[in-house]
Amino acid sequence: MKLNKISLSDKKIFDQYLGRVFCQLAAFSFTNIYIWRPLYDIRWAIIQKSLCVFFHDPVGCFMCLPPLTTQLQPAVIQQAFKIMDEINKNKDISRIENVQQQDLAYYRSLGYLCREKYPDYLCRRNDLALLRGNKFKSQRAAYNYFIKHYSYDWHILRLPDRAGCLSLFDSWAKERKEHSQDDVYCGMLEDNRKIIKDVLVNYKQLNLEGIAVRVNKEIKAFSFGYKLNSDTFCILYEIADLGVKGLAQFIFRQFAQELKFYKYINIMDDSGIENLRKTKLAYKPERLVPAYIVTKDDRKH
Repeated sequence: MKLNKISLSDKKIFDQYLGRVFCQLAAFSFTNIYIWRPLYDIRWAIIQKSLCVFFHDPVGCFMCLPPLTTQLQPAVIQQAFKIMDEINKNKDISRIENVQQQDLAYYRSLGYLCREKYPDYLCRRNDLALLRGNKFKSQRAAYNYFIKHYSYDWHILRLPDRAGCLSLFDSWAKERKEHSQDDVYCGMLEDNRKIIKDVLVNYKQLNLEGIAVRVNKEIKAFSFGYKLNSDTFCILYEIADLGVKGLAQFIFRQFAQELKFYKYINIMDDSGIENLRKTKLAYKPERLVPAYIVTKDDRKH
């Protein structure tokens, strides 16, 4: 079967299929598929009226999403695994990621194995925009410190900000690396730079929205994301100079205030990083949106 290489012109097709599945997982977006191009060869195919998306790198091939369709079909899932198995020398790599909780029983009934991956954190936008009450006391104090002690301005993120954003990311990542002995985490920082660099080139085409904050006329923070559905906006990246006290809390709150047409803000998963988990939980998410990985059971397939 021919697999098509993803391009921006495919957005309309993807949106049609994504529109058939309501989900609050950030992965269910053309934007959050396309941005991974710097790290993966992304291919797709329509199999029996189901859109199947495959990520391929030197390690192997997997599906970033379950088949997108109005009704899952056993034959489509089987064909998808066959495609992956033909590519993967190690067939244990073949898998379907970001399966929703409500579909677990279906996959299990077909004999597939399911395991949980990192969930997304879903917050009420009003909570992030207002920071009311004792539960947000520390974030509110940091926000107030920033606006009291710094000369700043903010604006809607635009293409001319690209160089300033990349420069900020480089200094931010350098500081992070100096305080980390984790090779996996440092590798993630390098991967994220590649993604951000590419994303800022295609910012408009991907319908991204964001803001930047300048302190003393220099970009010291930026954040951007995308519309997932009519209720939910996903914050894809937030980078803030670690040396500017309260800046991270300021940009987070300010961006939430700008996203006034949404009920929820998805602040993505924590990638298994403990400090990131604590930071996300500190913003009191309304709930965690579970996601699962489906693999074959060799005893049954």
